[in-house]
Amino acid sequence: MVQESTQAASAVIARPIRIPALSDNYIWLLPYAAGRAAVIDPAVTEPVLEAAAAHGLQITHILNTHWHPDHVGGNAAIKAATGCTIIGPAREAARIPGLDRAVDEGDQVTLGGLVADVLFVGAHTAGHIAYHFPTAHLLFPGDTLFAMGCGRLFEGSADDMFRALGKLARLPADTEIYCAHEYTLSNARFAITAEPGNQALAARFAAVQAARAKGLATVPFRLSDELETNPFVRATSADELGKRRTAKDAF
Repeated sequence: MVQESTQAASAVIARPIRIPALSDNYIWLLPYAAGRAAVIDPAVTEPVLEAAAAHGLQITHILNTHWHPDHVGGNAAIKAATGCTIIGPAREAARIPGLDRAVDEGDQVTLGGLVADVLFVGAHTAGHIAYHFPTAHLLFPGDTLFAMGCGRLFEGSADDMFRALGKLARLPADTEIYCAHEYTLSNARFAITAEPGNQALAARFAAVQAARAKGLATVPFRLSDELETNPFVRATSADELGKRRTAKDAF
């Protein structure tokens, strides 16, 4: 187990804080003890530092899921400003700016009273990981799993994504998912074409349309929703997932 903090804490003091960035990114600020927080996938710097200050939080850690610049772009400046520890995927260690600790499947990251299991979900990128906090029912999947969607296969295959999504689908159904982009409406528009007879999907599509029309965020969401409405999670084979991913890329 990788021990990432010696500070005692009994529980999370708040839910993850959403920080919008760039055109559609979400950065997450995770309070884990009084006055302390970790940042997940900081695309940029200033909004993160401003949010931490506004909530009276000291940033002690950065958790990266993969190497893409819109997930690690704030690493160096946030570390310079806070002295935080940067944790990221071992298989992409050379591409994570400021990396202090490399982790992989089977490792754990401890933040006060919170413990995350590290899950290898390589597909979107070859070394992609996710952080699952089982006692808090939280999952930070980066760009592997989105509401009614999944990440593009930039470095992995349909087989890789099928295995990755299968691993995430086996987590408890009440897990809250904090993905890194607001892609839900575009994903829903494709999903309804992939499963036109799915009544749960049709109802969710309508709800998402209404929410986005009001400018509301659609993240986080529950794994139970994905089990009912996500055509990639619901794919019965890697071949079916691959065909759906190809169709979505051209949609």
